[in-house]
Amino acid sequence: MKILILSLLATGLLAVTTEKQSKNNKPGNMKMNAGIITPKLSETKEFYTAVLGFTVKFENEWFVLLQTPGGEDMISFLQPGHPSQQPVFQSGFPGKGVYLTIEVEDVDEVYAQIKKKVIPIEVELRNEAWGDRHFAIIDPNGIGVDIVKYTAP
Repeated sequence: MKILILSLLATGLLAVTTEKQSKNNKPGNMKMNAGIITPKLSETKEFYTAVLGFTVKFENEWFVLLQTPGGEDMISFLQPGHPSQQPVFQSGFPGKGVYLTIEVEDVDEVYAQIKKKVIPIEVELRNEAWGDRHFAIIDPNGIGVDIVKYTAP
């Protein structure tokens, strides 16, 4: 009798836990901060602050954390091979295979500002069939930065 009651209790608790997780379908609140490992910390900081208007949230001699102008998102850059870091955070980014998308309210204005700063444009301002109006530039690490205004197709 005790085994049956414990079994039903355990099954009931498991069902409650499973139901609660399936309603939320997520483990809890999360935030994400992308990080790039690069020896070009000063060039990268200059690019994101001077060209895109990011601000420095935190920095030291081997790390810089930058925040978007609206303050909602961040990206970090870490010097490769730093002794304080574990092996998974040691190797530098090879310069290919990563892109960033920055959503803006007025892509035409941002495009004009970047053109005035004489920053090379990798993809000229254009409208896409799926609705994006965007252009792209390249950061000092070879990362494509897609600056976009999402619109309906």
